[in-house]
Amino acid sequence: MKPLGARFYDRPTERVARDLLGRVLECTVGRVTCRGRIVETEAYLGEHDPACHAAAGRTPRTEVMYWAPGTAYVYFVYGMHWCANAVTRREGLPSAVLIRAVEPLEGIESMRRRRPGILHDTDLTSGPARLCQAMGITGPRHHGKSLVTSAFRILDAPSVARREVAVTPRIGVNVAADWPLRFLVRDNPFVSARAATARFLRAH
Repeated sequence: MKPLGARFYDRPTERVARDLLGRVLECTVGRVTCRGRIVETEAYLGEHDPACHAAAGRTPRTEVMYWAPGTAYVYFVYGMHWCANAVTRREGLPSAVLIRAVEPLEGIESMRRRRPGILHDTDLTSGPARLCQAMGITGPRHHGKSLVTSAFRILDAPSVARREVAVTPRIGVNVAADWPLRFLVRDNPFVSARAATARFLRAH
């Protein structure tokens, strides 16, 4: 599998978020490589999106969001967790796709060691903070890196068929919470907030 090129990310953020489903997130730390199939994403659209970090404008925290498409934006949340994003659209237009969940493919033993106490593999990477911990993704190592040329990258793989994709509002945001910008693979056990997702899909 080859890395997705920069042109893949240089498109409307919603399209990138949907098209990342089925692609493979890869992170190599030292001699250990972990891979996971992306099964859930969220789009954050730029300065006009009140739930996007870029709504605050260009700051030291958001600077990377203004960089070239295909750059990794890795931020710290709640004083304890890392979350990984792919910068989208052309340089100077700050937007990104949050990688919310992956299905582990390779390096699973390393993922288990990084997340001790986890009873079920479905909980290894079913959330943005969980997947970063399991795969060894951190700001100091990966923030601002190229997702095309670095050891932290996204590989091309077959995309997910339209009938297998569900779209819901974003999770865990207090503003623009009803915007339908969360994309996921239906019935995949590694999707985050599985109970809430199941209720939403039944209701719609």
